[in-house]
Formats: sequence, structure tokens, C-alpha cells
Amino acid sequence: MESEHNIQSNIMVEVSKTNCTIFRTNVGKVRMFDGRWFDTGLPKGHPDLYGFKHSNGKVFYLEIKNKTGRAREDQKQFHYMLTNHGIIHGIARSPEDALKIIDEELVGYGFE
Repeated sequence: MESEHNIQSNIMVEVSKTNCTIFRTNVGKVRMFDGRWFDTGLPKGHPDLYGFKHSNGKVFYLEIKNKTGRAREDQKQFHYMLTNHGIIHGIARSPEDALKIIDEELVGYGFE
């Protein structure tokens, strides 16, 4: 089974070819040399990738999962918030999924 990291990398390459700008979010905590924790500051459940379409400036968010991956509760909560605002987003398990979400401007694709 292909790793989420490889799927994410392939999605970034393919989406970049389609007149979009796409970014990877680095989330998590790291212990600093002085023992304090550094938190990236993004909200819990923030999707793995986000970007915008050059054609109309619309923003999109992509949660990357492998074939069997499921959204965590915090990711579902973020999905509900995006859905309430009509923001393009979804779960992408392949570059094809990502392009479908972006091109068709889908809201909540792949979430149960």
C-alpha cells in the first residue's frame, strides 16, 4: 500500500501543473533544546495541503489518506467548519481525487 507521504508528494506535483498554488502544512510539536515545546500553531484537524486556484482565487484544502485511512475526530470537526462556509475541501487518496475536488470545487468530498 502506498504511504500517505508518497500520495501527498504526488498530489503536490500534479496539482502544481494545473494552474494552482499548493502548500504542505507542517503540523505537530517539537521539543526545543531548552526543554520547552514548540507548537506549529495550526488548529487541530487542519488538512495536510491547502492552496488556491489561479483562475478564480478560490481556496481549497486537502486531507491526504491512503486507501484505508479514516478521518480523525478533529479532522471531521475541521471538515464541518469548512462545509459550513462552503469551502472547497475533501479527502484525497490519489492525485485524481485531488484534481476532482479542486476542478469540480467540491465541498466535503470523501468525508462520511
